[in-house]
Amino acid sequence: MHFLFIDENMAEEKLFTEFPPISTEQWEATIQKDLKGADYQKKLVWRTDEGFQVPPYYRAEDLKDLDYLNTLPGEFPFLRGTKADNNQWDIVQTIDEPNPAKANAIALDALMRGANCICFDSSKIDSAEALATLLNGIELTAAGVQFNHVKSYLDLMKLFVAYVEEKKYDKKAISGHINFDPLVYRLKHNKFYFSQKEDMQQAMELLKMGADMPKFKVINVNGIVLHNAGASIVQEMAYTLAMANEYINFCVEQGMPVAKVASRIQFTLSVGSNYFMEIAKLRAIRLLWSTMVEQYKPECECAYKLRINTVASTWNKTLYDPYVNMLRSTTEGMSAVIGGSDSISLQPFDVAYKSSDEFSRRIARNVQVILKEEAFLDYVVDPAAGSYYIENLTNSLAEHVWTLFQKVEADGGALKAIEDGTMKSAIEESCQKRDMDIATRRYVLLGTNQYPNINEKMADKIERIAKDDDEGLKTYRGAAAFEAIRLETEKYAADHKRPSVYLLKLGNLAMRQARAGFITNFFGCAGYEIVEPAGFATVEEGIKAVAEAKPSIIVVCSSDEEYATLGVEAVKQSKAQFPNTPCLIAGNPTEAIDALKEAGADDFIHVKTNLLQSLKSYNEKLLK
Repeated sequence: MHFLFIDENMAEEKLFTEFPPISTEQWEATIQKDLKGADYQKKLVWRTDEGFQVPPYYRAEDLKDLDYLNTLPGEFPFLRGTKADNNQWDIVQTIDEPNPAKANAIALDALMRGANCICFDSSKIDSAEALATLLNGIELTAAGVQFNHVKSYLDLMKLFVAYVEEKKYDKKAISGHINFDPLVYRLKHNKFYFSQKEDMQQAMELLKMGADMPKFKVINVNGIVLHNAGASIVQEMAYTLAMANEYINFCVEQGMPVAKVASRIQFTLSVGSNYFMEIAKLRAIRLLWSTMVEQYKPECECAYKLRINTVASTWNKTLYDPYVNMLRSTTEGMSAVIGGSDSISLQPFDVAYKSSDEFSRRIARNVQVILKEEAFLDYVVDPAAGSYYIENLTNSLAEHVWTLFQKVEADGGALKAIEDGTMKSAIEESCQKRDMDIATRRYVLLGTNQYPNINEKMADKIERIAKDDDEGLKTYRGAAAFEAIRLETEKYAADHKRPSVYLLKLGNLAMRQARAGFITNFFGCAGYEIVEPAGFATVEEGIKAVAEAKPSIIVVCSSDEEYATLGVEAVKQSKAQFPNTPCLIAGNPTEAIDALKEAGADDFIHVKTNLLQSLKSYNEKLLK
């Protein structure tokens, strides 16, 4: 074995010699040269849905004005996390089984297999016996519990405190939360649990009842609901902060010390597919929470240490190609971990169409187990620290969120924004933009609006598809509109011939293949059969093949230059022989469009076509 020893001073000197510093001006000059006159802003600058621009690169000089970079993990303002020596988080197993005995069996199995926190559907917990059945065999000082879908949080809290006392647990070791959040409930259901006055007073009662259990949170502000209704990241963060401030204001005015309120509030935030932005979100929200709470001059540092519970997005989960949801959940879990979440719940891959089963729950849980046991992400505190990109994203998010938060407060606060519909309207506007991005494929849902598995059938696998009948803010999934089209096709194909698209490929080999691929993806999103021959030397050969195939739609695939000749002839012959069959052009050949329309072309399919609107119109024509 040979060892090579390097003098560090010599190595450093050599490195600096070989790699001289490059100024920003030099980088910019090189970029402009490579762009060859193209617009820098349009080509390289990302305009985010959150309202700010992200340049193509960052340098050390971009960090010089970020004061919080000099703080350590576990130090105010806690942007870098509330823990100083590890990145531990709770692996949450969400159980959607309402039956207490069945839910308990699932929970015990999950705890044996890596979970250390259970989120229960508590809709049927209305007695001490039911709660005892639900928690039977669960050591509450070792595993956290979360209670969702509760009929009366005050009654459940009384039962839970009594159970803890009966079992003689150390109350300081009990962790988890109840999902008490009357403001988000009002936003979503257009009503309070009971009434505004009674609900807010219950917040005070819950804080008093849980005073001896500092790790068990009794107010849980659900930013996840806003996300799943289509809110932007800025909206989710700002409105969550504003609603938390509403709770603090009320309780402080009632005479409760701010630290006793703030330390018992938890945020449940989404974590979606925007990988780096989601990391920045969790870091920024801690900074903003500390900034907001500081205005109250709390008597205890505990008030600044926000606990963040993250739940993976359902907005981006899809019915078709559902195993892609596993990949989505994996990146979401990584974002949550790197961002410093305190507890994480990932969605089962089949969440879009059925209740979870043992397999889907195990996969959701094991993603996190691997992140701990194999990737060791629980050892490194704030692994994103110092990243030029993420630090700047964090700062940009913080600035925009704080601006919106201040506007909400200046206009009367979160409750007023909910009551007068301002918050709902703003989220719905964001939702419409996100829907348009999916419809035009600016936002890709793999397997749904891009690269579909054309022959996949899912209709017979659906056990349920959640429908939001609430009168307030609607939650939904971004893929739902596309899935409705595809399910219509499946239903039709069960009793009729499946709609088919014939790719009439002519002329330039490279261009006809590229356009055939585009059309395959386009109509594949509706579940149509794609008939793709090798291509034809003449229009006559192609038309003869079309006659044998008897497709529902004919799409001519060629180059822009050849559309004026081959394309026009193909359309003429198609309309002459198959007058009732739509004949489409793949692309947008501007110089030949008039001639193609005159020849009888029915439509032009290209990258600017609204995919969703187009597929809806073809389903209406063909599925009769």
